[in-house]
Amino acid sequence: MNKRKRIIVIGGSAAGPKAAAKARRIDNDAEVIIIQKDADLSMASCGYPYYVGGYFNDRNQLLCTPTGVVRSPLFYLNAKDIDARVNTEVTNIDTINHSVSFRNLTSGEEGALTYDKLIIATGAVPRMPPVPGVDLDGITTLQSMKDADFLRNVRDEGKIKKAVVIGGGLIGIETCEALQLAGIEITVIELLPQLLTFLDWELAKLVENHVKSKGANVITENGIAAFLGENGKLTAVKLQNGTELPCELAVVAIGVRPNVKLAQQSGLKIGEIGGVDVNEFMQTSDPDIYAVGDCVESTNRITGKKVHAPYGDLANLQGRVAGENAASANCVTFPGTIQTGICKVFDYGAGATGLSETVAKRLGYNDIITVINASPDKPGFMEGKLLVTKLTADAKTGRVLGAQCIGPGNVSKQIAQWAMAIQGKLTVEDLINADLPYAPPFSLAIDHFIATAHIMQNKMKGRMKGISCKDVYEKLKAGEKPFIIDTRGPEEFEEMRLGIGETLIPLGAIRKRLNELPEDKNREIICYCKISLRGYEAAIALAGNGWKNVKVMEGGIMAWPYPREK
Repeated sequence: MNKRKRIIVIGGSAAGPKAAAKARRIDNDAEVIIIQKDADLSMASCGYPYYVGGYFNDRNQLLCTPTGVVRSPLFYLNAKDIDARVNTEVTNIDTINHSVSFRNLTSGEEGALTYDKLIIATGAVPRMPPVPGVDLDGITTLQSMKDADFLRNVRDEGKIKKAVVIGGGLIGIETCEALQLAGIEITVIELLPQLLTFLDWELAKLVENHVKSKGANVITENGIAAFLGENGKLTAVKLQNGTELPCELAVVAIGVRPNVKLAQQSGLKIGEIGGVDVNEFMQTSDPDIYAVGDCVESTNRITGKKVHAPYGDLANLQGRVAGENAASANCVTFPGTIQTGICKVFDYGAGATGLSETVAKRLGYNDIITVINASPDKPGFMEGKLLVTKLTADAKTGRVLGAQCIGPGNVSKQIAQWAMAIQGKLTVEDLINADLPYAPPFSLAIDHFIATAHIMQNKMKGRMKGISCKDVYEKLKAGEKPFIIDTRGPEEFEEMRLGIGETLIPLGAIRKRLNELPEDKNREIICYCKISLRGYEAAIALAGNGWKNVKVMEGGIMAWPYPREK
């Protein structure tokens, strides 16, 4: 009788269980074992902030299948014939003898198991600031079910009045919302000049303005110098500029690093940025060991460079690949990532895919072109909501390199479309006639996605000279005096305006009031409206009447991230 192949998976969060389940589907005879340090299995960790925020109250929903069955060890045994051992820690991997040593954290029992194939899914560990007081009670992360339980208890008890969130990334912003919804006064502290670094500054600033509008405080370009406390409990945080902020709770969300301790001790190759080095089969430097999820490095599909991409969806995809390859010959591959991400910011979405302008320039992409489009996701009569998209493309080839989108509209749809365009290596010209589904309840006749491609095409062909809000602001700050035209109507102007020295000339009157424009036909003129559609029409009219340096402020007032007069 042939010996059953034994596949051991270390780690039971996202990637590990997916790998185990896929291995079982490929090889029904294999012995599949999951060894999980924590008490829970297959946790929906991206759902933690929403459990804390009270979007749902049943903790088990974080552990359930789509049909509502809790993924317990008994579930894995009965439904999948997988031996899932929780509260059990792998202490050593012996690559020579193909065995793992383990310890039951409840009973203290120790043992060892041999393997034919091993899959490491040890995840990531949260980074903590190297400052005094970091061990005080009241300081936590939001990395585990234990953390989620703690913060949910904070919410339910309602005793804490002030809290700080350290870090303005995905988890930091989602945690800010969760605690603010609980009536806690929140301050977000970010060391960098902006929140959400996957966005370029001007879109991140719009998100920051939105967070502030919801009652949260935001402090950027300042970090933590120390946690202060009394009797072992947190009472305040001290910032690098000396400011002290009283608080009873601090949530640290400054990122994670790959948990490679076991892999490193086993002699497996660790990559240059600190994750387990794997090939396209998710195979490590040991051909019988695979690694998946937040502990590995991935290849960026645009640049070819290694990146750490700790996303739940990628963990599942990698787990699926490793599970199939461990159960059979190496027959499927994971091609890498374009680092697509999205988060909820109160009633906004904020997402990005591919390269931002900032990242592209840092990586040496000097010949790029960008454009910003602000417009609704569907018609006004269907209660359309605003989207602001920034598109980055190769200026020579038109290939799409990255896109960012924020706003109360359907951001997820936009980012999903751009992600597929990037993965398909499509150009702007490929997208201007994209055949997308249209009906008023779902989109405009020319979807925001296609309209963004149209604006980029106009810019690339020289039909529109665009200028970002940021560049307009910098011009004014430097003392330059372009002639600025607001092309909206008088009522709109009275209701909301920038107050940057603009002249109100409604689009319908522009051709009748040419005498009010600068006599110098080379004078810089900047046109805009609420979203700059009318600004574009005005620019065309002025160019047709001889003005040679007419620009459109991309995105209009809706993309303006600075204070305005009204």
